[in-house]
Amino acid sequence: MASVTRAAFDDFAPRGKTWPVIFVGHGTPLNAMRNNAFTDSWTRLGAALGRPRAILSVSAHWYTRGTLVTAMARPNQLYDFGYRNMAHIKYHAPGSPALADRVVELLRHACPVKDYSWGLDHGTWSVLSKAYPAADVPVVQLSIDGTREPEFHYDLGRHLKRLRREGVLIMGSGNIVHNLGLTVRTGKAEPYAWAVRFDALVRTKLIDRDFEALVNYPSLSPDADLAVPTPDHYLPLLYTLGAVEADEPIVFPVEEIDRGSMSMRTIMFGAL
Repeated sequence: MASVTRAAFDDFAPRGKTWPVIFVGHGTPLNAMRNNAFTDSWTRLGAALGRPRAILSVSAHWYTRGTLVTAMARPNQLYDFGYRNMAHIKYHAPGSPALADRVVELLRHACPVKDYSWGLDHGTWSVLSKAYPAADVPVVQLSIDGTREPEFHYDLGRHLKRLRREGVLIMGSGNIVHNLGLTVRTGKAEPYAWAVRFDALVRTKLIDRDFEALVNYPSLSPDADLAVPTPDHYLPLLYTLGAVEADEPIVFPVEEIDRGSMSMRTIMFGAL
C-alpha cells in the first residue's frame, strides 16, 4: 500500500475540539424534496453542530466487497433510486483526498482501497442537503464491506475515533429499523408493534451503554428478524458506536417510525 504523505496528515492534525458523532435515520430519498419534521431536525442539527473541516459518511447505500474510500476531489452526486423527479436537486460538495488518505492510514489493518468511481449517494446527500445546504464542507464516503461480521464494522469505528479531534464529523446514515417489504407507501401508517419494540430496545441499550448487545443485534430480540431483515441499514450505527467515548452524552433529535417499518431515529453522541 502506498504511504501517506506528511502533508496529508498535517491537514487533519488535532485542533482541540472533539466533534460529536451522529447517526441519522435517512428514510426515503424523497425527504430531500420535502420540509417535514425529519428534515427540519437535520437543519437544526447542522446549525447546532457548526461547520466541521470535513465529514466522513458511512452510508447504507454503499455496500461492497472490501472497504472502499472515496478519494476524488469532486465526487459525483448519485441518484441511486427509482424516483425520476429528483434530478433537479443538486448537492455538489467537494471531496477531500487528504481525508481519504487519513482514513486509509487509520484503517490500514483492513486494507482499504481508494475509490474514484462512486461519489455521494442519497444516504449522504439527502441528509447533508438539509444540514449543510451550502455544500461547502468536504465529504468523503466510507463503504460497508458486506462480507464482514458486525464486530468488524464496530472495530473500524474505533480506529476512526481520532478523526473527531481532527475536525471531522463522523456520520452514519441508515435506519435502525428498515423493512422495505412491509413499508406502507401511501397515507399515514401506524408503526408496527415489532418496529416500535425493537427501536425502543435499541434506545435503551444506547442509554445503558450496552454496545456489545447492539453489535450482536441478531440476538438482541426476536423482533430483529423483521426489524433488520438485511444488515445494510443497521451497520452504519456500529461505526458510530465504535467512535464514541465512554460516558459521552446521547441525545435523540428524532424519535419516530415512518411508513410503519422505518425508524427515523437520529442520534448524537458527544457534547456540542
